[in-house]
Amino acid sequence: MQAAAETAFLTLTPLGGMGEIGLNCQLWETPAGVVMIDCGLMFPGDEHLGIDVVIPDFETVRGVRERLCGIVLTHGHEDHIGALPWIVPQLKGVRLFGSRFTLALVERKLAEHAVLDFVDLVPVKPNEVISLAGLRIHFFPVCHSIPEGYALGIESPVGRIVHSGDFKIEQQPLSGTGTDLSLFSRFARDGVRLLLSDSTNIQREGRSLSEREVRDSLGKVFAEAQGRIVITLFSSHIQRIQEVFDLAREYGRTVVISGKSLATNIEIARELGIAHLPPNFFDAHNGVPDLPDAQLVIIVTGAQGEPLSALSRMAFGNHKQLSIQAGDTVVMSSRIIPGNGRAIIRMINAMYHQGAEVLYESVHAIHASGHAHREELEELLLAVQPEFFVPMHGEYQHLVKHAKLAASLGLEKEKILILEDGLPLTLFPDTYRLEEPLQLERTLVDGKGVGDVERTVLRERRILGDEGMVIMVLVLDRTTGKTLYGPEILSKGFVFEPEYYYVLEDAKCLVFDELERADLSDTQALQESIRQALRRFFRRVLDRDPIVLAIVSAV
Repeated sequence: MQAAAETAFLTLTPLGGMGEIGLNCQLWETPAGVVMIDCGLMFPGDEHLGIDVVIPDFETVRGVRERLCGIVLTHGHEDHIGALPWIVPQLKGVRLFGSRFTLALVERKLAEHAVLDFVDLVPVKPNEVISLAGLRIHFFPVCHSIPEGYALGIESPVGRIVHSGDFKIEQQPLSGTGTDLSLFSRFARDGVRLLLSDSTNIQREGRSLSEREVRDSLGKVFAEAQGRIVITLFSSHIQRIQEVFDLAREYGRTVVISGKSLATNIEIARELGIAHLPPNFFDAHNGVPDLPDAQLVIIVTGAQGEPLSALSRMAFGNHKQLSIQAGDTVVMSSRIIPGNGRAIIRMINAMYHQGAEVLYESVHAIHASGHAHREELEELLLAVQPEFFVPMHGEYQHLVKHAKLAASLGLEKEKILILEDGLPLTLFPDTYRLEEPLQLERTLVDGKGVGDVERTVLRERRILGDEGMVIMVLVLDRTTGKTLYGPEILSKGFVFEPEYYYVLEDAKCLVFDELERADLSDTQALQESIRQALRRFFRRVLDRDPIVLAIVSAV
């Protein structure tokens, strides 16, 4: 991160969340120190073969760790807290600031990774103000799809700044806190230098569906369903879970849950007094009550078609305690995250095959997004009326469209800045500067390996999936150069049909040709020449390009 020479400055460096959904993480630097805002992960896409999660490039954080005064968390979703286990061991003693519920989720997560002792958890209440690194940070409660989320109002050396976090504007939520625009307006009374605002739903016109409307839709499902009701949703959406609990109590149904994250989040919410369990409540892990179908409602994980989730295992007959059956009404109370559509459709088809009726967002009003739609984003811009505007939390197209909305409301185009990951913005009292971009590489987590899987490995995994592998094994006499074993050619995912086996036999002849031309004392060079010759051969004969591994040993 590049520090400015002037006395008063604020440098914002986005490490994620500018040009993608997820990975939200920013560094804010002043003359007095550095604050990190959120520390999220991103779930892998189709191109990340075998990768568990994607986390930000923390090299910049390591460079300022001696000046890091704390990490401020807006809320408890994985794309805002999920990368913490991989950075806090390098920031021993760092303070984490957030709401009770957010820190309870963080505490469980860090304990699972055995790194809880590295941090100091500092809960903050709604409208509380803390001082960090020369910044006075106000915590404004906002409505989102998880309890106790915050927007931030920051008094800085270069003026007031508003960071929206993830939010929607729902003045009268069923429970919890709504988003009170008057808080933002009062904070902006003396002028706001910069607004950073969530762009996720900029392409959705109008206003987001209210949770009351979702509650009414779910109520119709309970009133009409003759058999079991199976509901899948995000396990952190405690308000929606509570709606199901309340409807189960109203209609005399027993609640059964399945899914580790679901059980964990419900228990945390219950301990904090945010959730209240219905009279009849069971975790399927401990057994399922023997009751008529009309008396059961089952809440499960698996809204995105994850292969190991409870709903997916139920749909495909792999769940130990539960299964989808004829007469079930399955309610998918969540949006489809881009990239998951194929897996979800496959799961829906499997459930219809079992005789279930499946309800989902595009057809029924059974899900309300936690992100503001276009009209709500406009309201925040008008309430704050910033001098500068930076759209955040979205793909690049979302940032551009949010920028155009700001321009249509009268903001000066030269003061609407579209940042990308690694592009720092420095504000001074009277001007601003875009710093030299940092070269950031997303860090891929594969099992216990962190950052050891790079593009070359992913490319090889893709080729293995598309073209397969050929392994050539050859053993030579070190003294005479005679062949003791092989060449043996093994095919994995390449050719299996009997009519193609002649290709492997011809490939053996090609290996003998290479042996005649090669210096047998240099096995490394021989391996490479055989590998290249086999690749050329397979491309010419079959128009395929498998991974070729040549193993030559001299004994």
